Parts: sequence; structure tokens; C-alpha cells
Amino acid sequence: MILSVLDQSPIPEGSSGGDALRNSIDLAQFTEALGYNRYWIAEHHATPMLASPSPEALIGPIAALTSRIRVGSGGVMLPHYSPLKVAETFSMLAGLFPGRIDLGIGRAPGTDQLAMFALQRDRRYAAPDDFPEQLGEMLGYLENALPPDHPFAQVARLPGRPEAPDVWLLGSSPQSAIWAGELGLPYVFADFINSEGAHIAELYRERFKPSARLREPRLMVASWALCADSSEEAELLASSSQMAFSLLRTTGKTIPVPTVDKALHFLKQESAGLPIVRRRRMTLGTPDVVRDGLESIAREYGAEELMIVTITHSHDARRRSYELIAEAFEVAVPTSPSMRTTDAP
Repeated sequence: MILSVLDQSPIPEGSSGGDALRNSIDLAQFTEALGYNRYWIAEHHATPMLASPSPEALIGPIAALTSRIRVGSGGVMLPHYSPLKVAETFSMLAGLFPGRIDLGIGRAPGTDQLAMFALQRDRRYAAPDDFPEQLGEMLGYLENALPPDHPFAQVARLPGRPEAPDVWLLGSSPQSAIWAGELGLPYVFADFINSEGAHIAELYRERFKPSARLREPRLMVASWALCADSSEEAELLASSSQMAFSLLRTTGKTIPVPTVDKALHFLKQESAGLPIVRRRRMTLGTPDVVRDGLESIAREYGAEELMIVTITHSHDARRRSYELIAEAFEVAVPTSPSMRTTDAP
């Protein structure tokens, strides 16, 4: 099983966003040494809980301070941006770090409606829902494939050529699976958002059309997991995320990742009478339990690769979790840059 990391750059209560970003760099170096295949940075805006609204700003430093692991976005939320700007940025990164840059693309806003509107350059009207057109234009720039009569064909001079990022489509809905399949793109399903997506993964395979990018469907599943030396410790560490997710779903409020003591007090009150929120699928426990759980999820989706997301208050506990999972899967440390995921040169 190929293992990778999805980092949301969590901000522990009592720490700053800068601390969280430095933790991300540290975790990337650590997981590279453990043998993880890729390290992706998520995009979230206007939240005190997560510190990375700009994955591309963190990809460069991480790639510069590592040597093998693939580094990318999980993902860039394309509706906020110009397709040309995204293509230029990731072309630069690919030119600087050949064979190591991934561009995961998503459609979700990664924030609330007000922050989404604030991100728009033109606030006279709501932004159009034209994601397929945006995606097609961006791919045209990256692949130097815009038709000669395209209005922007003459500006598609990307600085990183001949290098280019590997493009993945992210999603948690049937529509994203259809787009990924029909475009012949590799697909990442967000099980940590929607844990009932096995049929969507199958839809992706059914709708897949071989392309110059990819001859056969390639699926990765991103899932939440936390591993500790004992099941009791894992449950305690997970309480911080459980509190944060519960508040988000019941009130829409986001908070810095709370301490375990604070979270346990909150969850005790919740169980005593406050609304109980169905928690996200969390694979928790000792190494054997987490390995079995993650393998079961991979089989459920038919995934070739698992991308693991973990949020704890303690950065050391998050490091330890990834370490125990790597040991449980007996991950071997490659000596050369991680493999490309597409077939195109």
C-alpha cells in the first residue's frame, strides 16, 4: 500500500499560525524520512483552526527542504483563481523541483460564503459556476494544448517547461468523479468528508476515458486516521478533533485545535444533553488496528494509495501517529524521487 500525507496545517490552541506552518515543514521532512510517497497541503480560508490559505506558498519551502517526497496541493480551489495564474505558479514549482510537484484541484470554496466573496477580485456580481471551463483552460496551458484560435493561446508561455506538475482532481461527489473520468485524470476521493463514497469511486472507473495523461483509472482515497501506542491514548488524542468537528457542524464555528482536557470537558457536556453530532469516520487505535482499518477503506474504494489526514493538539503526537502507521505498513524508504502518477512524459 502506498501511503501519503494530507496536511491541513492545524493551529493548536495556544500556538500561532506561524507555529503551525513550521510544524508542517517539520512533518514533511519527518514523513519523507519515514517513506511516505507524497505530501499535500490543503487550502482553507478565514479560519482560526487551519493555517494554510495558500498551498503554493508552502509547497516551495517544503520541496526545497526535502529531496524525494512529492509535494503538492490538496488542493487548489480553482474557482477562486485565474486558470493561467494557477498554471504559471505550478509550472514554476515544477521547473524548480522536476518530477516532484503535484497539482490537486478542487471545486469547493474551502471557506464560508462571506470569505468566498471577499476572495473575488470583482465584487459587482457573484462569480459564475464555470468550473469545467476553468479546468479545461488550465489543462490547456499546462499541456500546451490550447487550440490556435483560443483567445489566450498566445499567452501560454509557462516558465517551467518542459517540466509540468501532475494534475489530480479532488472530490467527494459524483460530479467530480464524472469530470475526472471523462478527462482521463487521476482522482482523489475525500473519505474524511464523505465516508460513503465507494459507489462514487466506481462511477469514476466506469466513466474513465484513457487519455494522454493516463491510460487507466488511478484512484487515491484520503481518510482521517490517528495511531498511538495504546487505544486509550488514541481516543484521548482524537477528542480534540471531535470537539472541533462537533462545533463546526452544530454552530458553523471554527476554533483552534483544543487541548485534550478542554475537549474531554466539552464532550462530557455534549453527552449529558447537548446535541450529538455524528462524527466523521476516524480510524483510531494501535498500529495493528489502524492498519487493518485503513486497508479495509482502501479495499472498499479499490484505491492504490492512501492519503492520511491527522489533526491533534500535540504536534509530537501527530508525528508519532505517522511514524506508527509507517511501521505498521512496513513502508520502505525509496532512494530516488517518488514516482510520477501520470503516463504522459
